[in-house]
Amino acid sequence: MNDIAIIALAGFTTGITTVLFGFGGGFVVVPFVYQLMLRQAELAGNAMHIAVATSTAVMIFNAGWVSYQNWRAGKLSPQTLFPLLWFIAIGAVVGSCLAGIFSENIVRTMFVIYMLATISDCLLRKGFFRGSSPRRLSLPVVTGGGVIIGMIAALLGVGGSVMTVPLLRRHGYAMRECISASNPLSLPVALCGAVTYAVIGWQNIPVSGFLGFISLKILGVLVLTGWAGIVFSRRVIPAVPDIWHARIYVMLLFLVLLAMFFH
Repeated sequence: MNDIAIIALAGFTTGITTVLFGFGGGFVVVPFVYQLMLRQAELAGNAMHIAVATSTAVMIFNAGWVSYQNWRAGKLSPQTLFPLLWFIAIGAVVGSCLAGIFSENIVRTMFVIYMLATISDCLLRKGFFRGSSPRRLSLPVVTGGGVIIGMIAALLGVGGSVMTVPLLRRHGYAMRECISASNPLSLPVALCGAVTYAVIGWQNIPVSGFLGFISLKILGVLVLTGWAGIVFSRRVIPAVPDIWHARIYVMLLFLVLLAMFFH
């Protein structure tokens, strides 16, 4: 299978996971693009930055489109999104600024550690798989938690779903509600991250076809095939029971961790 076909498959999968799990790009796109860039000698030194940057750009389109559809269908709750959205945006600005400071190896190591911590939290703490009693988000969680979510998500190019979904799940939300909220909560991360990576990578890529660290060719393929995946998932894939929704969510995180860990 050639590189374009691999990226197209990743994009299609990303579209599906955006609808079903709120993964607007990062956890599917980053490993694929990272390993593709490693094969190109002139780009290998910036492989992780290119993967993260392209991932954040993809999230603008995927998370934005699904958020718009959910808003039109009345599936978004302002009480859930605000004010968490604004604090995630603040954190995203901070994380985007830090993105240009850390080296390639540090970003990759942080990505793996982040995945390990998230999976462990879902497996070891009660409440994720079977839910818990509904309760409101506290002020410290909304403020401090929102800033931390935005900062880490922008720095690693993973959106916010891997943190917002477990957070909302532990506060009694059904998986479908968590996923619906995670897409719009990823948008400030995607916007801040894409702009920052476009700026800081402006003089660092020696080949054409890039906007800073963002690969425009790969972005185009991912957006088109991601849209196809979104349409496919909404029309073909049936509703998943809540507990299996949670289980498959963690399984996907584990698969992506393996892809990054062994490379």
